[in-house]
Amino acid sequence: SCSSNGKRNGGPSSSIAPTTTTVLRAAGDRPDPSKPEGTDTLPQIEHIIVVMMENHSYDNYFGMLGRGDGFTLGPDGKPTNANPDANGQQLRAFHMANTCQLPKKPATAWPNGRQQYSEGAMTGFVQSDSGPVAMGYWTGDDLPFYYALANTFPVCDRWFGSCLFQTFPNRRFLLAATAFGSINNNFDFVVNGPRPAGGTIMEQLNKHTISWRDYYTNLPTVGLFLPVLNANLDKIAKIDQYFTDAAAGTLPAFCLVEPDYERTSEENSEDITLGEAFVSKVIDAAMHGPGWSKTLLVWCYDEHGGYYDHVAPPPALPPDAIAPLTAPGDPPGDYARYGFRVPAAIVSPWAKRDYVSHVVHDHTSILKLVERKFNLPALTARDANADDLLDSLDFDHDPAFLTPPSLPASHNDGVTALCGSAGPVPNPQG
Repeated sequence: SCSSNGKRNGGPSSSIAPTTTTVLRAAGDRPDPSKPEGTDTLPQIEHIIVVMMENHSYDNYFGMLGRGDGFTLGPDGKPTNANPDANGQQLRAFHMANTCQLPKKPATAWPNGRQQYSEGAMTGFVQSDSGPVAMGYWTGDDLPFYYALANTFPVCDRWFGSCLFQTFPNRRFLLAATAFGSINNNFDFVVNGPRPAGGTIMEQLNKHTISWRDYYTNLPTVGLFLPVLNANLDKIAKIDQYFTDAAAGTLPAFCLVEPDYERTSEENSEDITLGEAFVSKVIDAAMHGPGWSKTLLVWCYDEHGGYYDHVAPPPALPPDAIAPLTAPGDPPGDYARYGFRVPAAIVSPWAKRDYVSHVVHDHTSILKLVERKFNLPALTARDANADDLLDSLDFDHDPAFLTPPSLPASHNDGVTALCGSAGPVPNPQG
């Protein structure tokens, strides 16, 4: 809980309730001011791997997990969570008929997110452009690998998107701790938009000759920052290189591992098991490579995809003074609130057993982890004040998962969709 009345960078304190004022950290602050930049403060971890998939809420995947804050179940064992349709008729959360998704549904654009949030009531999902499919969910029968992963390693039930917007702004937060005004997936902004004042984590790593790579299938997330991409083409590698490096124990200190955003990212209208199969291969390669003993892998999603979640996102610290670039007619909003919850798990030999993290995280927690390890300065106020994910790790005892656990395979071989289209989807209007 942070107060904007707090002392910032040694400035004057507010005269209002000084005993309860929280001191905020600022852009440029190092996690340990007593040590120089580039100091390795977490030698137990040498490889930080990030696998960020697309467009699912925590409840949509893990509402039925049975650990963490999921659905409220009725006597019939089914969720009682519901949202009204346009006529006020309640649509209860329902199990999706198969693992395919509707095209262009559910919806995540700026106005949809605000309608879904409904001033914190979380009642606008079905009435938004998402429609009835917003209340659909999957279970461990559909996603056996993900459920086993989340039942084995620490699952984070308070991991929120960094903003209530779409993929591009959230992925900018992942690498720069700000969306610097962007609110949608506009490619023109990629080409012509401003560069973040604080730079990106890649530039900080380069400054200290710390290794990193973006292993991509068809689109590297670093491409959202074209100057950074163009200056680091030697660090952009095709996905096959990830599996080679994992097997050889030569993964870099920090890397992104990216799906095929046309087939295996889990965005609609894809079969989600194709993405699960991809992630299972990525995690299996990390767990069975020689670098596993010093690895930390973060699996998460960029945003909720328009699917229902019952936990209202809390206020967030604005990263900077840049306002969202809204268009005429757009509802008002800012970066002072997190996005909806997304699935996330911390995969490492050092992970705690039987642990659910209730700590508030967002994508800048990944930045804070990297900054914590190498004592790097924060890029914005958001990552400066983010949690660093270390609550899910235990360095005081022998690593609990030094011998990798055996996890069940996805139903999918990673090649062929299990279904042709979604449905049927219940509609209160019949």
